[in-house]
Amino acid sequence: MDKLLIRGGAQLHGEVRISGAKNAALPELCAAILTDQPVVLQNMPRLQDVRTMLALVRNMGVDCQQDDAGSVRIDAAGLSSPEAPYELVKTMRASVLALGPLLARFGEATVSLPGGCAIGSRPVDQHIKGLQAMGAQIVVEHGYMIAKLAKGRERLHGASIRTDMITVTGTENFLMAASLAEGETVLENAAQEPEITDLAEMLIQMGARIQGHGTSRITVTGVDKLGGCTHKVVADRIEAGTFLCAVAAAGGDVFLRHGRADHLDAVIEKLREAGASVTGTPEGIHVASQGRLNAQNFRTTEYPGFPTDMQAQFMVLNAIGKGSSVVTETIFENRFMHVNELLRLGAKIQLDGKIALIEGVERLSGATVMATDLRASASLVIAGLVAQGETIVDRIYHLDRGYDQMESKLRAIGADIERIK
Repeated sequence: MDKLLIRGGAQLHGEVRISGAKNAALPELCAAILTDQPVVLQNMPRLQDVRTMLALVRNMGVDCQQDDAGSVRIDAAGLSSPEAPYELVKTMRASVLALGPLLARFGEATVSLPGGCAIGSRPVDQHIKGLQAMGAQIVVEHGYMIAKLAKGRERLHGASIRTDMITVTGTENFLMAASLAEGETVLENAAQEPEITDLAEMLIQMGARIQGHGTSRITVTGVDKLGGCTHKVVADRIEAGTFLCAVAAAGGDVFLRHGRADHLDAVIEKLREAGASVTGTPEGIHVASQGRLNAQNFRTTEYPGFPTDMQAQFMVLNAIGKGSSVVTETIFENRFMHVNELLRLGAKIQLDGKIALIEGVERLSGATVMATDLRASASLVIAGLVAQGETIVDRIYHLDRGYDQMESKLRAIGADIERIK
């Protein structure tokens, strides 16, 4: 099993290219099966979750061709098996995104209940409820969601869908399904993340009729057929935010090419309040930092608030920052699993339910730590960059699920980091 060996203390200088967003690439790979015409997705990140999703759609009979330039060509004309088996999706939450497109195009789907990071409950009941409102009949048995159209129907139909909570993958599933449904679908309490806007723009290129994406109310007027398109996957705001925190913690001066400052307003505001210099440009984001920053209180919430996917990385800044801080996690109940590992490095953190109380220390000390989920692994890498001595981060297969060659990008800007067996 691979590990990362990090020798802390080096500042970071230079340029990093931000890859395409995992959380846009995965639903867009599923959206490609809505049509029998070829779809080309550019700026595809090289991630384990992307490889898993490609294996999933290939298993359905879809032809997928990937080149070295980061483009994937998907041709779903020969899709013959509308099923997502457990063996292919047990490590990836996003497998549920196959449910809506398969139902919309083929009228049936068998999708395993998904896996992924153990950061808390992410129930699929909202997906099921919304698709049932559109005319699907869905039962859950033997670990699978088995869906088909109601008797006598040839297509899903439009509906008014209001989820009990804001759900990103739910909004994406309904967007894709509604694009081929009969009539109008209105999504209330919709998620507003940039990745959803990117998916909607791709669907519009394919011929979908969508309005309101990027707001909490989205209207979709179904069409009879979708066509192919060429679409560039939006830049990964969480990867950009992770590198922002890495530079802010370690010190230095770095340009994040293709980073979108307008997708990171809440994070950038906190970084500036802490004392880092962050400037957005049309080409990317410039970040510079020197010395210990000031610890910041923050509370995770749905976009455009502070993202739960940035909580662990920013907590490292607070752990070595000046003063004390309070971090409140409102999205996932198990998203403080990185705290015990940060304590091994010398951080002073106390947990009280959904709240972390952090007392900043001047320095961390290297140790062997274990990644427990995707974003926790990124936080431990940042901690290793600033810790004295050597830090070994174990179980980095979590990191590989969501970061495109992170250690290579860090090494290119001055980090002393290497992958070891």
